Amino acid sequence: MQKLTTSSRLLKHARQLADAVPAILLAAMFVCFIIQVFMRYVMDSPVGWTVEVCVIAWLWILLWGQSVSATEADEIRFDIVYGSVGPEVRRWFRMIFSVFLVGIYMWSLPALWDFVTFMKIQETSYLDIPFNWVYSIALIFSVASILRYLWILWTAAKGQDAPATTAEAASRKDGVE
Repeated sequence: MQKLTTSSRLLKHARQLADAVPAILLAAMFVCFIIQVFMRYVMDSPVGWTVEVCVIAWLWILLWGQSVSATEADEIRFDIVYGSVGPEVRRWFRMIFSVFLVGIYMWSLPALWDFVTFMKIQETSYLDIPFNWVYSIALIFSVASILRYLWILWTAAKGQDAPATTAEAASRKDGVE
């Protein structure tokens, strides 16, 4: 029983760390924005590296957040259709959508790998970061998305319902169906 507790504790800490990455990057963007405003308007000497940090951080926030931090309940759905059908049809929607997305991501993965590894020949303008490091988040995004949608496919095929979205949970709490 102790192993299960330790394992679940490690999983909880890993989830918290994964969720902290976008928050840390957003804080870095804010600090860079303040530095840029100060340097431009107070010191009259704008710096370019802050813009570079903001663009890279924003790319990582979007792709990391969607692939690693977001849960299935956080995903955007066409609720008009999805919410108007029964649980069995929703389960089929999840399975079809998962197969479709896994196929697209797996099909594009070799070309994405080629692109990211090719980009090691260029560096960012100010910080001299190789672009393969900047774009490596696209590989993380693709692999994590493949694993996520395989998991969704597996749970849907086993007959499990999708987790309630925030809006669904709120409407149930208010007594609205």
